[in-house]
Parts: sequence; C-alpha cells; structure tokens
Amino acid sequence: MAFRKETFERDGAPVRDYPRLRFGGKHLSDPAKDLSDDVSRKSWTAVGVAVGIIVITLLAGLGWGSMSTGQALHVVWVRFKRGHTEWPWRSMAITFSLMVLSITWVLMLSQGYHVFGTDRTGNSVLVFALKSVRTALVIGGLTTLVVLPLALLLGVTAGYLRGWVDEAIQYLYTLLASIPDVLLIAASVLLLQVFIDKNQGVFETALERADARLFFLCLILGITSFTGLCRLVRGETLKLRELEYIQSARAFGVSTPRVLWRHIVPNLMHLVLINTVMQFSSFVLAEAVLSYVGVGVDPKTASFGVMINTARAELAATPLVWWTLATAFGFMFLIVLSANLLADAVRDAFDPRTRLRSATPVAANSQASAEEVAA
Repeated sequence: MAFRKETFERDGAPVRDYPRLRFGGKHLSDPAKDLSDDVSRKSWTAVGVAVGIIVITLLAGLGWGSMSTGQALHVVWVRFKRGHTEWPWRSMAITFSLMVLSITWVLMLSQGYHVFGTDRTGNSVLVFALKSVRTALVIGGLTTLVVLPLALLLGVTAGYLRGWVDEAIQYLYTLLASIPDVLLIAASVLLLQVFIDKNQGVFETALERADARLFFLCLILGITSFTGLCRLVRGETLKLRELEYIQSARAFGVSTPRVLWRHIVPNLMHLVLINTVMQFSSFVLAEAVLSYVGVGVDPKTASFGVMINTARAELAATPLVWWTLATAFGFMFLIVLSANLLADAVRDAFDPRTRLRSATPVAANSQASAEEVAA
C-alpha cells in the first residue's frame, strides 16, 4: 500500500484511501487473506535454500581441511566446533551463515514484494540502498586512490630528504589541515556546479554532469584528507632513515630513488595499508554528511546522504515514514563495521607480535583436541 491517501475508483465508486502499489504483491488475488500465507511460504523456502547452501559449503570446507592437514574428518570437525584452528573458521562460518540466510530471504521476498518498503514516489528503498552502496564503494575507492600516492610520495620525500624540502611539504599539508574541510569541499563543489551551468556543452547529459561531480568530490576529499597519512609516513621515514641497513646502503653508493623504493617504502606499507582501510569508512560517512547538506553528489545520484535527506522530509508525513532512514542507517552501519573489522584484520596480519601471541595457544589447543579425540 502507498502511504498517502488518494482519490480513485473502487468497484465503480470513488473512494479516498491508501492505493495499492503497482508491483508489490500484485500476484495476490486477495491481499488481506493471502499475504501472511504467501510471506510464510516464501520465508520457509528461503530458509530451506539457505540451509542447503550452508550445509554443502560446510561439508566442502571440512573435506578440504581434512585433505590439507591429513587428519580424520571427525578430528577436523571437533577442532572447528571448539574454535581450535589457526584461522577463525568458526566465526567466519557463523558470519557466512547469517549472510546467506539474510540474502536468500531478501531475494526470495523481493520477487513479489518491496522488502524495505517504498519512498514517497513509489521507488523501492532496497534498490535505492543497493545503488547507494555502489556509490559509497566508488567514493571510498577513488578517494583512496587519490590519498595514497599523495601521502606516500610527499611523506617519504619529506622524511628522507629533510632540509628545505621537508619544510616546504610541512608548510603545504599544515596549510591544508588548517582550512575547514567542509568549507573547502563546499566551495569547490559549488564552483564546479557554476562551471557546469555556464558551460552546458562540456557535459551534454545529466549523467555526465553527475559523474563529473562525483569524480570532483572524490578528488577534493582526497586532497583534504591526505594530511594525516602524510604526517604518519614522514615520521616513520625519519625513524627508518637512521637505521643501520639504510646507512649501509647509502655508504655503498645506492641512489636515493632506489633506497626509497627498495628499503623505505616496503617497510612503510603496513602502516599505509592499515590507515588506508581505516580511512575508507570515514570517506563513506563524509559523503553521507556532505550529500545531506547539499554539497556532495548530485541529488539525482543514489547515495546514503540523498536517502537521509529524503527521509528527513518523509519523517514529517502522516503516517510516519521511518523505513527509508532505518534502511540507510542499517546499510551504512554494515559497511562501516565491515571496513573497521577489515582494518583490524590487516593490522593483525602485519603485526608479527600478534601472530606470535596467537600461535602458541592455537598450537596447544589443536594438540589437545587431537589427543582428546584420539582418546
């Protein structure tokens, strides 16, 4: 049903009521009676399909683990069930099971219904949210590609060469860090919009104008966000350049570009990767805030900021329309949470002390599990 009353004909008589949606539940002859039964049937079908996928995947994983380790299948199962494995396979299996159940249920119900409802114009909120996920990934990826070379190049150069080069680069990123990011981004986007309005021939279609605004937003976000990583890289380079192997390479006459490329940069990449993954979630949140205030992506582009801005007007409707805001919040929460968990995993993978702390308990637990199963 739509959430605004309209005047239409029903059984030959004009009535004012909430009209039925055009596509949602149109396969039902009597929605008042058939809705609950049809939803229950589709839900149980989705659960059956999801359980089948989970069981097949679990059996394949256990078989692969048995063949790769040379242990019996029941030993691998006991280790997996108790969590005594080198990698957190049990946690990954639980996460995979929940994802399969959720995705299968949504896919099954979306064949006949709008699972997350519709907005005031009748568009599916689920489809708009999925398109917003694509926009968030594009903004996070493109902005990262802008931040990474700028911060790495300027930070390594300033930390290794020092002198007037270091002073100039420090002055540059200190100047950029002193300007409020929101004001600089807003001014840049508004200047681009004025340029587009005065030069209609440069961008002929609305899609080209929206893509240009999206690309320019990523560029400005990258220029204003590289300062933190640049400081981190500079400080680490100042420490690395004084180590013995760097001094030995310089004493043997190795050129400066080769020292930077072969010795400095590889020993910085763990910090760069961790910081880059952590900044990804901040770029997604920044886009939502900027689009909400009207200086982000084009209003016709699907994004979480546009969804939240649309939901603000719908919250004043009668009856209350809350599902657009809840869907945007849920999807943003999952994306940011996934990025933060990935950052933690990258940090653990590149931290030798973490691997040394976790190796001994895992080995002891694995040996104890094997002895208990054998007994």
